[in-house]
Formats: sequence, C-alpha cells, structure tokens
Amino acid sequence: MKSKTYSYVITAFGAAIIAVLAQITIPLPLIPITGQTLAVGLIVTILGTKYGTLSVLLYILLGAIGLPVFSGFSGGFGVLVGPTGGYIIGFLVQAYIMGIYMDKFGTSYLHAIISNIIGMVITLAFGTSWLKFVGDLSWTAAFMGGAAPFIIVGIIKALMAAWLGVLVRKRLESAHLLPQLT
Repeated sequence: MKSKTYSYVITAFGAAIIAVLAQITIPLPLIPITGQTLAVGLIVTILGTKYGTLSVLLYILLGAIGLPVFSGFSGGFGVLVGPTGGYIIGFLVQAYIMGIYMDKFGTSYLHAIISNIIGMVITLAFGTSWLKFVGDLSWTAAFMGGAAPFIIVGIIKALMAAWLGVLVRKRLESAHLLPQLT
C-alpha cells in the first residue's frame, strides 16, 4: 500500500504533464490546437478515474490562480471565462467520464481508444457550447470554429493517448507502482 504522499505526488505529476503538453500549440483563428487533450487522455488512461481527475482538477486550479500552465504559458481566471474556458472545464468532465468508462470496461487498447474518443467529444461539446455563448456566435459558427477543425486531430490524439497510456500503465503496474490506482 502506498502512502498519501505517493498519491499527492502522482496527482501533481499528472498535472505537471498536462501543463507541459499544454505548451504544444498550433494557432488557429479562434481556438488553437494544443497538447492538453492528449495530456488529459494520457493521464486518465495511466492513473485512472480518481487520480486522473484529481490531476486535471489540480491543473485547472493552478491555472485559475494565475500560474502559467494553460496553453501559451497563460493563466488566471480570465482564461477560464474566455473563449477557451469551456474546453478547460470540459477536461474535468472528460477525465471523470473517461475514468468511469475504463473502470467499467477495463484499460485494454480498444477500451482506452473508445474512452479517449468519448473524452474528445465531451471536451469539444463543452468548448463549442462555451464558445457559442462567450463569442456570441451562432451554433454553426461555434461548431465550425470550435469543433470542426479539431475532430481529425482529436481522433489522432485519442489514439496516441490510448496507445501510450495503456503501454505506460502496464509498465507501471508490472513495476508495482500503480496497484492502488485500479
């Protein structure tokens, strides 16, 4: 049995990975493509529901208090109420739903892929809905600027997160570093 300190470290490590991958960005007119969704899927696939979701929550809280962990080394509450805020809040729902799915069906490659694709859809739905209201856009404009450009790249990131996440999780489990996380 691992200590509470180990649980805190694993949660902080997950948040740190999200913060690092968030800095990988490809600018687009309304919303950039970032490594955040890849990171969230990866962390939840590796750490499971509880610690994956806690890692995402910690990441969001660190950004909300102003630490530059969001994409483009941004931070602050203003980011959460700006055009990308819906995606960031959606990460929390993505993490929880993905974790619940994998708790029920396991972390095989197939179920990790399905879970990560579900997570991508959740984040795009939250982000697009938020963008519609914050940007005072029509649903069509919000979808075209906030979801359509991300579908193909989102599927690719979901596949990457599932493959790498299952691989890392299996290795950590075989090294007895994640037994309490399942």
